[in-house]
Amino acid sequence: MQTQTTTAPTSVSIALAGSGGSGVMTAGTVLLAAAAKAGAYGLMVRTSGPQIRGGEAAALLRLGPQPMSSLDDGFDLLLAIDWQNVNRFADEIVLGPRSVLIGDPDEGEAPEVFKATGARYAPLSMKKMAKAIPGSWVNMIALGLSGTLAGLPLQALLDAVRESWKKPATLEANLKAVAAGAAAAAGIAAKLAQDGGPMAQLQVGALNVNPRWMISGNEAAGFGAIRGGVRFVAAYPITPATEVLEWMAAKLIEVGGTLLQAEDELASINMIIGASYGGVPSLTATSGPGLALMTEAIGLAVASEVPIVIVDVMRGGPSTGIPAKSEQSDLSFAVSGLHGDAPRLVVAPTSIGDCLGATQWAVHLAEALQAPAIVLSDQFMGQSRAIIDRPVDSEFSAQRLTVEANTPDYKRYRNTASGVSPMAIPGTEGVTYTADGLEHSEAGIPSSQSRDHVLQLDKRQRKLDLHDYGPYWADIEGDADAVVITFGSASGPVREAIARAKATGVDMRLIALRLLAPTRPGQMAQTLQGAKRIIVVEQNHGAQLYRYLRGYYDFPVPPSTYHRPGPLPLRPGELLTALLEWRNGK
Repeated sequence: MQTQTTTAPTSVSIALAGSGGSGVMTAGTVLLAAAAKAGAYGLMVRTSGPQIRGGEAAALLRLGPQPMSSLDDGFDLLLAIDWQNVNRFADEIVLGPRSVLIGDPDEGEAPEVFKATGARYAPLSMKKMAKAIPGSWVNMIALGLSGTLAGLPLQALLDAVRESWKKPATLEANLKAVAAGAAAAAGIAAKLAQDGGPMAQLQVGALNVNPRWMISGNEAAGFGAIRGGVRFVAAYPITPATEVLEWMAAKLIEVGGTLLQAEDELASINMIIGASYGGVPSLTATSGPGLALMTEAIGLAVASEVPIVIVDVMRGGPSTGIPAKSEQSDLSFAVSGLHGDAPRLVVAPTSIGDCLGATQWAVHLAEALQAPAIVLSDQFMGQSRAIIDRPVDSEFSAQRLTVEANTPDYKRYRNTASGVSPMAIPGTEGVTYTADGLEHSEAGIPSSQSRDHVLQLDKRQRKLDLHDYGPYWADIEGDADAVVITFGSASGPVREAIARAKATGVDMRLIALRLLAPTRPGQMAQTLQGAKRIIVVEQNHGAQLYRYLRGYYDFPVPPSTYHRPGPLPLRPGELLTALLEWRNGK
């Protein structure tokens, strides 16, 4: 494992790996729940190959006494239930001489790529242990083993299993399997203590136990949408956004809403435009390929000024790309990918927990400004699960400006000072108007006149530019003259890299953008006061954020860029090295 600085947040990193159906994701989820019960924070990232079902899979966890927004630089433990293609994760699961490698010798030898790291190998016949307990599953042996080695109390592991178990007939057998794994961990720990020292452990006795949530970014986005007022969802399943829809399907019913699975992405976007035109705040969720299909309809929402929200859970591209891996590569498309001059809102959550607040804010903005809003999440945040503090309740809600019945001289697209004009809900007496994709006059009558076109272009841009977005447009931390600008899931590892640099006496200022479009030149200029060095950090191949910011903002000094594509996540140690070299002018 790559060595952390002594001032890095104390944490333990565990990788549970195996073939499809071995239960590593279940074990990882329960392990995360047990950590929460013990008072810890944690993060679990899912990783798999390109297959839809089956194949290799791994649950990558990081547990510690502080909130976790990124994986660490390496892993303390790799526990493989079997070795079927686990070697494909060698780039993701970084081991070192202080790491521990556990595998079942009856499932073959550990791949040389892992042995070559110098990790200490502790073979254990986990499947035989499970067979000795009728009705038990081998992943519960792995749970007891990994949790105990990480320092979690057995009671927390058992309680987490009880709460998650859905088959009462096999519960007792699997509680015994967890205990057997914990007992085996004691023997392995004793051996490790003699062979280079013990594995890193959580100090759970020192952790502060407060009520916390365990949530994924996709669930948080769905929750934020409902909190914001969304009551209709139409969508077509696509990795890695499907969980947004799965979670919202049941929860919408509880608040009187509806979810409809459309036949494709084109149908889903047009359905939510229709529902919103009828007065119901509406949302769809998709990924890059689906967003591409929705382009024409999003333009219709811009022209007709119908508020909608699109959650784009980004993945590696182009085309089908890498569905199960993360990449911030839809940014250019989100901010610029419509034909004509089509201003829209683009909001990017900065963490798993912020998927809730940012999506709720996006609903509020879309409704208030009568415009489409794109929420740029990604696979890392969307499908990862984290233990977080309960978010502070937000007052952001759907507040649409509508018109009363029989309002005299009603003009749907009246050229108001704010750019926002009252919307008539269909069926409201005396205020009927036409809404379509054609350019139109203030009354909504189709027009090809230059005056009408320029007036409506100005109106649609003005309402976004003049709105007061408040301080939520970005997370701004520190006041050093070295400034790091980032967005989305890159914010977590960047923040940790800056914290590690500060511990060595090097200060940096962080700007994690939440509002990507429209741009905020005045606020950015104020935020950059005193900056002598600026760098933009992002996870894509083409430096999309850097190029976008250079096109719309005047920087006091020419910015630098650090960017690379997925599928490997950005790591704090990698960024620390890059930021220190940049800070020192190398």
